[in-house]
Amino acid sequence: MSAVASNGTVLLKAVEKDRNGQARVDSDTVTGVLKRIIAENGRDHIKGYAFAISCLILVAASTAFTAWIMESVVNEAFANKRADLVLIICGSIFVAFLIRGFASYFEATTLSKIGNNIVAVYQRRIYDHLMKLSVGFYNESRSAHLAAQISQNVMGIRDVLNLTVTSLARDFLTLIALIGVMISKDWILSLIVFFVAPPLLWALRYVSKRLRSATKESVEFNSHVVGAMQETIQGISIVKSFTMEQELSRKVNTIIDAAENRANRIARLTERTSPLTESFAGFAIASVLAYAAFRSIYNDVPPGAFFSFVTALLMAYDPARRLAKLQVQMERAVVNARMIYELLDLQPLQREHPDAKDLVVTKAEIELRNVVFGYNAKEPILKGVNITAEGGKTTALVGPSGAGKSTIISLIPRFYDPADGTILIDGQDIAKVTKSSLRRHLAYVSQQPYLFEGTIRDNIRYGRPEATDQDVEEAAKLAYAHDFILAQPMGYDTPVGENGVTLSGGQRQRLSIARALVRNAPILLLDEATSALDNESEAAVQKALESAMNGRTVVVVAHRLSTIVKADKIVVMADGRVAEEGSHEELARRRDGLYARLNNLQSPN
Repeated sequence: MSAVASNGTVLLKAVEKDRNGQARVDSDTVTGVLKRIIAENGRDHIKGYAFAISCLILVAASTAFTAWIMESVVNEAFANKRADLVLIICGSIFVAFLIRGFASYFEATTLSKIGNNIVAVYQRRIYDHLMKLSVGFYNESRSAHLAAQISQNVMGIRDVLNLTVTSLARDFLTLIALIGVMISKDWILSLIVFFVAPPLLWALRYVSKRLRSATKESVEFNSHVVGAMQETIQGISIVKSFTMEQELSRKVNTIIDAAENRANRIARLTERTSPLTESFAGFAIASVLAYAAFRSIYNDVPPGAFFSFVTALLMAYDPARRLAKLQVQMERAVVNARMIYELLDLQPLQREHPDAKDLVVTKAEIELRNVVFGYNAKEPILKGVNITAEGGKTTALVGPSGAGKSTIISLIPRFYDPADGTILIDGQDIAKVTKSSLRRHLAYVSQQPYLFEGTIRDNIRYGRPEATDQDVEEAAKLAYAHDFILAQPMGYDTPVGENGVTLSGGQRQRLSIARALVRNAPILLLDEATSALDNESEAAVQKALESAMNGRTVVVVAHRLSTIVKADKIVVMADGRVAEEGSHEELARRRDGLYARLNNLQSPN
């Protein structure tokens, strides 16, 4: 995949394009993202959230009750010496703490269960959406960065909801209840506490604005770190063979340093709330103590109400501190959630035609009419190509590198759509049939064989999930893979490792050919299918392919002309156009032709 400066930048550019035609979430406000998250998840979890909120209300009520009853504790037990009330007061305090403990437990486990379900739902949703995006999207995005961003940001959806519920139902209600206790005990002391609140709120708002941009930068830098490490692991043999260790270490260290600096900046911004809230709490408590102490000394006021007020004030400190950090924490969570929505809101470039029907294949004839195509709106690679691949026959595409051969192979399964012209299968425009029905009739073998983690049998069966073990083994025999498979430690049940790391390049290619053969599709697309094979394996697979080609329409790209001499038709490409057509014998006789020159270059002296 091609490297880009930042995968986050790619996503943002794509989102900007989509805004022209799509109503989108307001990415500039916390409220906009919050409304969307609630709209998408609230109904599914309304019962769970209602139960969690009920538990949080009990937590708030029991906390406020503990502060409120302190006046009775001090006045009745210590001042009035009412022994008959001590057990009742102490029992009620125990019951309050018991309720608070169980309510906290049920609230935490319920919110965790809901949060885990939300993460799982969005992971499935993201994966399904990624499957709908075009191949062009992945060519413009670095896979490692994309995976890193998804893994880091998907938690943001859960955190936004959990922060909202816990802050409103627990911290806000607890704070309101405790403020009610404080006002009921002494309204003058309450005014002293609230006097310094507005400056604190203004300072926290300033911090949260600065944190927004820093969080987004941190996510992108961390994705670069994970991406660089993943690329190094995947290409470790190249790294070591070219002694790239020091150079890559310098590159990765630079990225890590940048990520560390952003993380440190976020830590500084986040923790600035601590001195702000601590200063507020210290000033408020000191002022309250001074006022209450002088009033008790000079006016002989009973201490019960004061102790109840101070208890409420101290208990209010934690929820107030959490609420003070709420906007800062919400900004971080919303940045992560917003980046997930930017990905989910990307619209596939290759949309189904409104009246798309299933492809019906009879002869399996493929026709390209005046096809024009270029990547990323650059100079066209294909410039008015007209080709007909007759049904049940083999059509080979040859020519110099960059002539557009592999591009044609990519257009037939609709990995891309042509800028102009039409591609037909049995007279049906493939742009007007469903992509699933189109691809069900195709089997594809690429230049670079790719195997998925799992067993050899699993990888072959991906070609046709309902294939029996016998079908799998028959396909492996046709691809001349059966013998080396049996030589593996566990035969067909041998794990292949990441991208078939335990197998040679030729073995991987033969498994990918077996995967195509087990599909039993009427159209076979071979893009340099034997490029990774040694001479002996190539000869064996060539025989297998010749057998598999019988009765199928085959479009094959080849650089080695020896592999396509028996093709029914050879199309010679040059500079994005069809230069020559004919059989091997016809083209080889044209002494001034491009095919003849290529044939002479590859023929042994």
